[in-house]
Order: sequence, then structure tokens, then C-alpha cells
Amino acid sequence: MTAICLIRHGETDWNALGKLQGRTDIPLNETGKKQAKETGAFLKGSDWDVIITSPLRRAKETAEIINQYLGLEIIEMEDFIERNYGDAEGMPFEERMRLYPDKEYPNQESKEALAERLMAGVQKVSERYPDKKVLIVAHGAAIHALLSKISNGDINLENTKLVNACLSNIKFHENKWHVKDYNLSHHLSD
Repeated sequence: MTAICLIRHGETDWNALGKLQGRTDIPLNETGKKQAKETGAFLKGSDWDVIITSPLRRAKETAEIINQYLGLEIIEMEDFIERNYGDAEGMPFEERMRLYPDKEYPNQESKEALAERLMAGVQKVSERYPDKKVLIVAHGAAIHALLSKISNGDINLENTKLVNACLSNIKFHENKWHVKDYNLSHHLSD
């Protein structure tokens, strides 16, 4: 049985300001680095086989800091990059809501394409690491879309904001992915 722990990257300055990051490559801020350290310390002593990360800097930095506690191989996979938000990237919340109250941003990646890409990534991970425990460092919208797709409406994530550096666990059991838990943040001090 393959088990995956999805980890949202630590905080960035754009997270703190409420700006939509998408594919814009923003580094972690000091809070984000602290969150990654706390996540690494929490995971130390657990039995993991590999870390997979999105290619974006904030995810890679989070993975590298966590890995200081684990000493695992880190693999970069494009499949887990954040959703492309098109013309809305870099906009603060108020501006986005004024210009696009329906959240239909011009030139953004569709929810369907996002979910399909992420599920293909999870399938690759499952095939490459059968019966292994895998950490995947990714992004809020990507993890949200993946959890929504896997749960198939069994859990209501509509108004759930995934906390920076939160943990969400999924497992492959009886030929199907299942959400074990999500948005866990008890390991964080703030």
C-alpha cells in the first residue's frame, strides 16, 4: 500500500500579503523557513522513503529544509507545480474580487486540467514507489484539488484554506486512493 503525505510549502511574503502566487516563483520568508523546520522536526523519526517536490522555489526550499531532518532523496516533479492563475497572478485578494468576483481568471489552468495533472502525478508516484511512504511538497490549490478529487465529495473542502506547512495524508487501498486526514497543523507553533 503506497502512502503519501502531502505537505503545503511554508509561508512566503505573497502568502502573508494575500497575493495569488500560482506559478510565480516566490521564495519562503522567515516564517516559512521556521514552518519547514518545525515540519522536519515533527517528521524526524517517522519512516519515509523519498521526498518529491514541485519545481517552484518555495516548495523546493521547504523540501530541502525538511530533508535536513530526514536525509532522503529529493525528486522534482513538474506534475505537482501550482495551478496557473493566468492574469490574476500577483493580485491581492481585494483586487481579484473586484475584477473577477466569480474567480474565473483569464488564462488560468482549468480545475479539470489541474485535477487530471495531479492525479497523473500521483499515479506515477504510486508506480515508481509501490508500497513506499512518500512525502510530496506542493501548493495550496494543488493539494486542495487533489484532496477534492480523491474524496469525490465525501469531505467538504469548499471553504477550507490549507495552512502553510500543513500535512494531508492519502493512501492507496483496495485499488482506490483515500483521504486519511488533511490540513493537519498541530506541529506548527504559530
